Amino acid sequence: MYRIGQGFDIHRLVEGRKFILGGIEIDYNKGLLGHSDADALIHSIIDALFGALALGDIGTHFPDNDPAYKGIDSVILLKKTYNIVKEKGYTINNIDSTIMVQEPKMKPYIPLMQKNLANILEIDISQISIKAKTMEEQDSVGQKQAVATQSVVLLKRS
Repeated sequence: MYRIGQGFDIHRLVEGRKFILGGIEIDYNKGLLGHSDADALIHSIIDALFGALALGDIGTHFPDNDPAYKGIDSVILLKKTYNIVKEKGYTINNIDSTIMVQEPKMKPYIPLMQKNLANILEIDISQISIKAKTMEEQDSVGQKQAVATQSVVLLKRS
């Protein structure tokens, strides 16, 4: 049996924060604002994983008003999420994600993100696709005020 889920996240870019995507710190003069480390890519993957199993979303499991998650590394949340997926009897078939960001360019970081996420999720690097798109200077992403991500996950019964 297969189950599919999709996830979306967006965070504002602000000064004084680290820019972390896919568990990788990216050299940039701004970072993502959020209760946790604001890793929008991991957050969209978490939402896709929970969605595939009809288990709600990231806020249901890791509420942003809970002090336990203040500043938390999103990799920890992803590991907890994947443990739930495994407990439900599923493994990841593949993940397809898109990062929407005007700058910085993501190309140099995508292989690092893929490797990092594949290790965390116990999958082969060939099972995770990450793409990046600009928003052609449109909306808050195109105006360099935010970064958005979306992910689709296909799970299969173990």
